[in-house]
Amino acid sequence: MKRFSVERVLLTLLAPVLALAAAFVITSVVLIATGKDPFTAFWVMFDYGTKSDSQVFILNKATTYYLAGLAVAIGFRMNLFNIGVDGQYRLAAFFAAAVGGALELPVLVHIPLIILVAMLVGAMWASIAALLKVYRGVSEVISTIMLNSLATSFIGYLLVEDRLAVLHKDTNSVSTQPLPESGQFFSFDMGADGEIWGFILVSVLAGIGFWFLLGRTRFGFDLRAVGRSEEAAKASGVGVKRMVITSMALSGAVAGLTGLPLLLNDSHQFTSNFPTGIGFTGIAIALLGRNNPVGIAFAALLWGFLERGGNRLEFHGYDKEIVGVMQGVIVLCVVIAYELVRRYSLKSQQRMVGAELAAAGQGGPGGPGPDAGPGGEGPGDGGDGPDDRGPDAGPNTPDSPEKKEVPA
Repeated sequence: MKRFSVERVLLTLLAPVLALAAAFVITSVVLIATGKDPFTAFWVMFDYGTKSDSQVFILNKATTYYLAGLAVAIGFRMNLFNIGVDGQYRLAAFFAAAVGGALELPVLVHIPLIILVAMLVGAMWASIAALLKVYRGVSEVISTIMLNSLATSFIGYLLVEDRLAVLHKDTNSVSTQPLPESGQFFSFDMGADGEIWGFILVSVLAGIGFWFLLGRTRFGFDLRAVGRSEEAAKASGVGVKRMVITSMALSGAVAGLTGLPLLLNDSHQFTSNFPTGIGFTGIAIALLGRNNPVGIAFAALLWGFLERGGNRLEFHGYDKEIVGVMQGVIVLCVVIAYELVRRYSLKSQQRMVGAELAAAGQGGPGGPGPDAGPGGEGPGDGGDGPDDRGPDAGPNTPDSPEKKEVPA
């Protein structure tokens, strides 16, 4: 079990704090360069973003962003870059809407069926990239990007009249059959402020499941082991190919949930205007949240706040694109801050280990053994034996090749 370390906790919190501070400064410089007052802009965003109706909007936005961030984080934990979350959630939402709109079932059967269809479609679509990686050596980055385009084309082919869509003559638009009332998720009525989508409870359960599965089970240990070093995991008896396929399928299944808050709580049908780009936002949120379910939740809320506050800036003479600049700067600063903190933490650990080895070589009840050399390391006192690395020694030790690791 890992020992609690105040320094470790502070370092974990330091990276996002540094990133947000740097983003604040850089955005201020950009606003000043364009002749705008940065403090007024930030105050407008804060004032509007903290209103009660804005908080409802932020929570609903954060629900979808949180699920997208979890889907990306599952891959990141294993050094897999699932760039295809965007295509996976749209394809999953489309088929879930098509199946849900074609059936009349009891509520306790209808909604779970829609959720199951979405997760299965997302998992199957993500598994294509996993199989290509395992059996043909195709990078998951390339394959998932291509699968995004294929998903868009596939939806466009099926979303026409007489296939899986209906034509609305009054608006000359197409959509899937509207979900019956039994296929619609409940919401929390907040009066004049709007409704909080009930699917937020599903996202909370998904976060708890993420924490338990990846942090408290053998599967999660194997997943992290493969992410740190495939060779070391293989030597320990872990099936690397099986883990790649399973983790990508799991990531796709969670991605399949991403579009359901919009489908079940808002539109109740899939149209050609169904929101896109949420999967790419999930990448930024997973990075900012450091692949931690709690961190991802705060990052999702921050993203929702920035979008809500940014909508108000236009009424005060600011360009709405400044929010995109701010979000991009945050992502860039997060990557840099995490790398700086990682290097500092690594050097700190090296100094600590060196001090412990020096103390072990010079201390002890009897002092150094009679065969000790100049460094005080005689037989049985050395620090180079395989058993002296301790139970927490991971695969990234000086005796094994180090593999670049996504922040966990």
